[in-house]
Amino acid sequence: MSYVKPAELVTTLIDAGETKIFLSTRDTIIRSTMGGALLTIAAAFAVTVSVTTGVPLLGAVLFPVGFIMLYLLGYDLLTGVFVLGPLAWMDKRPGVTIGGVLRNWGLVFVGNFIGAFTVAVLMAIVVTYGFSEAPNEVGVAIGHIGEGRTVGYADHGAAGMLTLFIRGVLCNWMVSTGVVMAMIAKDVPGKAIAMWMPIMLFFFMGFEHSIVNMFLFPSGLLLGAEFTIMDYLVWNEIPTVLGNLVGGLVFTAIPLYVTYARAKAPRNEAPRRPVEPRVSRRRGLARSVASSTASAPTAKV
Repeated sequence: MSYVKPAELVTTLIDAGETKIFLSTRDTIIRSTMGGALLTIAAAFAVTVSVTTGVPLLGAVLFPVGFIMLYLLGYDLLTGVFVLGPLAWMDKRPGVTIGGVLRNWGLVFVGNFIGAFTVAVLMAIVVTYGFSEAPNEVGVAIGHIGEGRTVGYADHGAAGMLTLFIRGVLCNWMVSTGVVMAMIAKDVPGKAIAMWMPIMLFFFMGFEHSIVNMFLFPSGLLLGAEFTIMDYLVWNEIPTVLGNLVGGLVFTAIPLYVTYARAKAPRNEAPRRPVEPRVSRRRGLARSVASSTASAPTAKV
Protein backbone atom coordinates (compact mmCIF):
# COMPACT_ATOMS: atom_id res chain seq x y z
CA MET A 1 0.00 0.00 0.00
CA SER A 2 1.47 3.35 -1.05
CA TYR A 3 1.68 6.07 1.56
CA VAL A 4 1.65 9.84 1.10
CA LYS A 5 3.55 11.69 3.82
CA PRO A 6 1.63 14.44 5.65
CA ALA A 7 3.61 17.36 4.19
CA GLU A 8 2.87 16.16 0.65
CA LEU A 9 -0.69 15.28 1.67
CA VAL A 10 -1.48 18.85 2.77
CA THR A 11 -0.40 20.21 -0.61
CA THR A 12 -2.76 17.73 -2.28
CA LEU A 13 -5.60 18.85 0.00
CA ILE A 14 -4.97 22.52 -0.79
CA ASP A 15 -4.94 21.77 -4.53
CA ALA A 16 -8.24 19.90 -4.16
CA GLY A 17 -9.80 22.81 -2.29
CA GLU A 18 -8.71 25.27 -4.96
CA THR A 19 -10.16 23.06 -7.71
CA LYS A 20 -13.52 22.76 -5.96
CA ILE A 21 -13.85 26.51 -5.42
CA PHE A 22 -13.37 27.19 -9.13
CA LEU A 23 -15.64 24.34 -10.25
CA SER A 24 -18.67 25.40 -12.30
CA THR A 25 -22.09 25.66 -10.68
CA ARG A 26 -23.42 22.80 -12.80
CA ASP A 27 -20.63 20.40 -11.92
CA THR A 28 -20.71 21.34 -8.23
CA ILE A 29 -24.46 20.67 -8.03
CA ILE A 30 -24.21 17.35 -9.90
CA ARG A 31 -21.29 16.07 -7.84
CA SER A 32 -22.78 17.11 -4.51
CA THR A 33 -26.20 15.68 -5.43
CA MET A 34 -24.65 12.31 -6.22
CA GLY A 35 -22.46 12.52 -3.11
CA GLY A 36 -25.50 13.08 -0.89
CA ALA A 37 -27.40 10.28 -2.60
CA LEU A 38 -24.63 7.70 -2.27
CA LEU A 39 -23.96 8.52 1.37
CA THR A 40 -27.62 8.34 2.34
CA ILE A 41 -28.38 5.11 0.48
CA ALA A 42 -25.51 3.68 2.54
CA ALA A 43 -27.20 5.07 5.69
CA ALA A 44 -30.44 3.31 4.68
CA PHE A 45 -28.42 0.15 4.13
CA ALA A 46 -26.78 0.43 7.57
CA VAL A 47 -30.12 0.95 9.32
CA THR A 48 -31.58 -2.04 7.44
CA VAL A 49 -28.65 -4.24 8.48
CA SER A 50 -28.89 -3.09 12.11
CA VAL A 51 -32.64 -3.71 12.29
CA THR A 52 -32.76 -7.05 10.50
CA THR A 53 -29.74 -8.55 12.28
CA GLY A 54 -30.16 -6.87 15.66
CA VAL A 55 -26.43 -6.03 15.60
CA PRO A 56 -25.89 -2.24 15.35
CA LEU A 57 -22.12 -2.69 15.13
CA LEU A 58 -22.54 -4.60 11.88
CA GLY A 59 -24.43 -1.67 10.36
CA ALA A 60 -21.64 0.69 11.40
CA VAL A 61 -19.00 -1.62 9.93
CA LEU A 62 -20.79 -1.63 6.57
CA PHE A 63 -21.89 2.02 6.39
CA PRO A 64 -18.51 3.35 5.08
CA VAL A 65 -19.10 1.68 1.69
CA GLY A 66 -21.16 4.71 0.65
CA PHE A 67 -18.46 7.16 1.71
CA ILE A 68 -15.79 5.17 -0.10
CA MET A 69 -17.80 5.00 -3.33
CA LEU A 70 -18.59 8.70 -3.43
CA TYR A 71 -15.00 9.81 -2.82
CA LEU A 72 -13.54 7.37 -5.32
CA LEU A 73 -15.93 8.91 -7.88
CA GLY A 74 -14.91 12.45 -6.94
CA TYR A 75 -18.28 13.51 -5.54
CA ASP A 76 -18.65 16.12 -2.78
CA LEU A 77 -20.03 16.36 0.74
CA LEU A 78 -20.54 19.55 2.73
CA THR A 79 -18.51 18.09 5.59
CA GLY A 80 -15.55 17.64 3.24
CA VAL A 81 -15.59 21.08 1.62
CA PHE A 82 -15.77 22.61 5.10
CA VAL A 83 -12.08 21.60 5.23
CA LEU A 84 -10.79 21.78 1.65
CA GLY A 85 -11.97 25.29 0.74
CA PRO A 86 -10.55 26.99 3.85
CA LEU A 87 -7.20 25.26 3.30
CA ALA A 88 -6.93 26.86 -0.15
CA TRP A 89 -7.91 30.23 1.32
CA MET A 90 -5.38 29.97 4.18
CA ASP A 91 -2.70 29.14 1.63
CA LYS A 92 -3.59 32.36 -0.25
CA ARG A 93 -4.11 30.64 -3.57
CA PRO A 94 -4.67 33.22 -6.35
CA GLY A 95 -8.34 34.05 -6.81
CA VAL A 96 -9.50 32.11 -3.75
CA THR A 97 -11.68 34.41 -1.63
CA ILE A 98 -14.06 34.06 1.30
CA GLY A 99 -16.88 34.68 -1.16
CA GLY A 100 -15.71 31.78 -3.30
CA VAL A 101 -15.50 29.49 -0.28
CA LEU A 102 -19.03 30.44 0.86
CA ARG A 103 -20.37 29.95 -2.68
CA ASN A 104 -18.91 26.46 -2.76
CA TRP A 105 -20.41 25.61 0.65
CA GLY A 106 -23.84 26.87 -0.40
CA LEU A 107 -23.92 24.94 -3.68
CA VAL A 108 -22.73 21.72 -2.04
CA PHE A 109 -25.36 22.10 0.70
CA VAL A 110 -28.11 22.42 -1.92
CA GLY A 111 -26.81 19.47 -3.95
CA ASN A 112 -26.42 17.25 -0.88
CA PHE A 113 -29.98 18.04 0.19
CA ILE A 114 -31.36 17.22 -3.26
CA GLY A 115 -29.59 13.85 -3.26
CA ALA A 116 -30.49 12.99 0.33
CA PHE A 117 -34.15 14.02 -0.04
CA THR A 118 -34.46 12.01 -3.26
CA VAL A 119 -33.23 8.88 -1.48
CA ALA A 120 -35.60 9.64 1.44
CA VAL A 121 -38.58 9.66 -0.93
CA LEU A 122 -37.45 6.51 -2.74
CA MET A 123 -36.87 4.62 0.51
CA ALA A 124 -40.23 5.76 1.90
CA ILE A 125 -41.85 4.23 -1.18
CA VAL A 126 -39.91 1.00 -0.67
CA VAL A 127 -40.76 0.51 3.03
CA THR A 128 -44.48 1.31 2.53
CA TYR A 129 -45.13 -0.38 -0.83
CA GLY A 130 -45.75 2.97 -2.47
CA PHE A 131 -47.48 4.45 0.62
CA SER A 132 -50.16 1.74 0.41
CA GLU A 133 -49.21 0.15 3.77
CA ALA A 134 -47.83 1.12 7.14
CA PRO A 135 -44.02 1.35 7.29
CA ASN A 136 -42.17 -1.93 7.80
CA GLU A 137 -39.74 -2.44 10.67
CA VAL A 138 -36.98 -0.51 8.90
CA GLY A 139 -39.32 2.43 8.28
CA VAL A 140 -40.44 2.41 11.91
CA ALA A 141 -36.80 2.43 13.05
CA ILE A 142 -35.99 5.42 10.82
CA GLY A 143 -38.98 7.29 12.26
CA HIS A 144 -37.81 6.63 15.81
CA ILE A 145 -34.34 7.94 14.96
CA GLY A 146 -35.88 11.19 13.76
CA GLU A 147 -37.94 11.60 16.93
CA GLY A 148 -35.06 10.80 19.28
CA ARG A 149 -32.71 13.24 17.58
CA THR A 150 -35.10 16.21 17.56
CA VAL A 151 -37.64 16.23 20.38
CA GLY A 152 -35.23 14.05 22.34
CA TYR A 153 -32.72 16.92 22.41
CA ALA A 154 -35.47 19.51 22.96
CA ASP A 155 -36.57 17.73 26.12
CA HIS A 156 -33.19 18.62 27.67
CA GLY A 157 -33.30 22.30 26.70
CA ALA A 158 -29.94 24.10 26.55
CA ALA A 159 -28.08 20.97 27.66
CA GLY A 160 -29.65 19.09 24.75
CA MET A 161 -28.61 21.81 22.30
CA LEU A 162 -25.04 21.72 23.63
CA THR A 163 -24.96 17.93 23.30
CA LEU A 164 -26.27 18.15 19.73
CA PHE A 165 -23.63 20.73 18.79
CA ILE A 166 -20.77 18.72 20.31
CA ARG A 167 -21.94 15.59 18.51
CA GLY A 168 -21.77 17.60 15.29
CA VAL A 169 -18.24 18.73 16.11
CA LEU A 170 -17.05 15.20 16.88
CA CYS A 171 -18.75 13.87 13.77
CA ASN A 172 -16.91 16.08 11.32
CA TRP A 173 -13.64 15.63 13.13
CA MET A 174 -13.94 11.99 12.09
CA VAL A 175 -15.58 12.53 8.68
CA SER A 176 -13.10 15.21 7.59
CA THR A 177 -10.32 12.91 8.77
CA GLY A 178 -11.85 10.34 6.41
CA VAL A 179 -11.62 12.91 3.60
CA VAL A 180 -7.95 13.46 4.41
CA MET A 181 -7.29 9.73 4.66
CA ALA A 182 -8.76 9.29 1.17
CA MET A 183 -5.69 11.10 -0.14
CA ILE A 184 -3.11 9.49 2.12
CA ALA A 185 -2.84 6.43 -0.15
CA LYS A 186 -2.48 6.22 -3.93
CA ASP A 187 -4.07 2.82 -4.58
CA VAL A 188 -7.76 1.89 -4.22
CA PRO A 189 -7.36 -0.72 -1.42
CA GLY A 190 -5.24 1.70 0.60
CA LYS A 191 -7.74 4.52 0.18
CA ALA A 192 -10.66 2.27 1.16
CA ILE A 193 -8.98 0.98 4.32
CA ALA A 194 -7.85 4.46 5.38
CA MET A 195 -11.32 5.97 4.91
CA TRP A 196 -13.12 3.07 6.56
CA MET A 197 -11.78 3.60 10.07
CA PRO A 198 -12.98 7.13 11.01
CA ILE A 199 -16.32 6.75 9.18
CA MET A 200 -17.18 3.54 11.01
CA LEU A 201 -16.30 5.23 14.30
CA PHE A 202 -18.56 8.26 13.77
CA PHE A 203 -21.56 6.18 12.69
CA PHE A 204 -21.45 3.71 15.56
CA MET A 205 -20.92 6.47 18.14
CA GLY A 206 -24.13 8.19 17.02
CA PHE A 207 -22.49 11.51 16.14
CA GLU A 208 -24.52 14.01 14.09
CA HIS A 209 -23.79 14.27 10.35
CA SER A 210 -25.70 17.01 8.53
CA ILE A 211 -26.03 15.09 5.23
CA VAL A 212 -27.08 11.78 6.80
CA ASN A 213 -29.67 13.77 8.73
CA MET A 214 -30.97 15.24 5.46
CA PHE A 215 -32.11 11.67 4.75
CA LEU A 216 -33.16 10.42 8.19
CA PHE A 217 -35.41 13.30 9.16
CA PRO A 218 -37.32 13.85 5.90
CA SER A 219 -37.76 10.06 5.85
CA GLY A 220 -39.20 10.18 9.35
CA LEU A 221 -41.63 12.95 8.38
CA LEU A 222 -42.73 11.03 5.29
CA LEU A 223 -43.27 7.91 7.41
CA GLY A 224 -45.42 9.61 10.05
CA ALA A 225 -42.91 10.25 12.85
CA GLU A 226 -44.05 12.69 15.53
CA PHE A 227 -41.94 15.78 15.02
CA THR A 228 -42.22 18.84 12.77
CA ILE A 229 -40.08 20.46 10.10
CA MET A 230 -39.28 23.24 12.59
CA ASP A 231 -38.18 20.62 15.14
CA TYR A 232 -35.87 19.19 12.50
CA LEU A 233 -34.34 22.56 11.56
CA VAL A 234 -33.96 24.04 15.07
CA TRP A 235 -33.23 20.89 17.05
CA ASN A 236 -31.01 19.13 14.55
CA GLU A 237 -30.00 20.40 11.10
CA ILE A 238 -28.86 23.96 11.89
CA PRO A 239 -26.84 23.12 15.06
CA THR A 240 -25.44 20.04 13.32
CA VAL A 241 -24.20 22.06 10.34
CA LEU A 242 -22.53 24.55 12.68
CA GLY A 243 -20.96 21.75 14.72
CA ASN A 244 -19.72 20.03 11.55
CA LEU A 245 -18.13 23.32 10.42
CA VAL A 246 -16.33 23.86 13.73
CA GLY A 247 -15.17 20.25 13.93
CA GLY A 248 -13.73 20.26 10.41
CA LEU A 249 -11.91 23.56 10.86
CA VAL A 250 -10.63 23.22 14.43
CA PHE A 251 -9.67 19.56 14.49
CA THR A 252 -8.62 18.92 10.89
CA ALA A 253 -7.95 21.91 8.61
CA ILE A 254 -6.13 24.28 10.97
CA PRO A 255 -3.83 21.73 12.67
CA LEU A 256 -2.76 20.21 9.34
CA TYR A 257 -2.10 23.61 7.77
CA VAL A 258 -0.20 25.08 10.71
CA THR A 259 2.07 22.11 11.34
CA TYR A 260 2.76 21.07 7.73
CA ALA A 261 1.93 23.75 5.15
CA ARG A 262 3.49 26.67 7.07
CA ALA A 263 6.47 24.56 8.16
CA LYS A 264 7.70 24.23 4.58
CA ALA A 265 9.45 27.63 4.60
CA PRO A 266 13.27 27.23 4.60
CA ARG A 267 15.03 28.01 7.85
CA ASN A 268 17.73 30.68 7.96
CA GLU A 269 20.94 29.01 9.02
CA ALA A 270 24.44 30.56 9.29
CA PRO A 271 26.82 29.04 6.74
CA ARG A 272 29.12 26.51 8.25
CA ARG A 273 32.93 26.91 7.94
CA PRO A 274 34.57 24.06 6.09
CA VAL A 275 36.24 21.55 8.38
CA GLU A 276 39.92 21.09 7.65
CA PRO A 277 41.29 17.55 7.81
CA ARG A 278 43.23 16.76 10.98
CA VAL A 279 46.84 15.66 10.58
CA SER A 280 49.38 14.44 13.09
CA ARG A 281 51.97 16.86 14.47
CA ARG A 282 54.90 14.88 12.98
CA ARG A 283 53.28 14.69 9.52
CA GLY A 284 52.45 18.38 9.67
CA LEU A 285 56.06 19.30 10.56
CA ALA A 286 57.40 17.15 7.73
CA ARG A 287 55.06 18.84 5.23
CA SER A 288 56.15 22.27 6.49
CA VAL A 289 59.89 21.46 6.01
CA ALA A 290 59.28 20.05 2.57
CA SER A 291 57.33 23.14 1.58
CA SER A 292 60.03 25.56 2.77
CA THR A 293 62.76 23.54 1.01
CA ALA A 294 60.85 23.59 -2.23
CA SER A 295 60.30 27.33 -2.08
CA ALA A 296 63.94 28.26 -1.16
CA PRO A 297 66.12 29.71 -4.05
CA THR A 298 68.59 27.27 -5.64
CA ALA A 299 72.30 28.23 -5.26
CA LYS A 300 74.05 28.97 -8.51
CA VAL A 301 77.42 27.20 -9.17
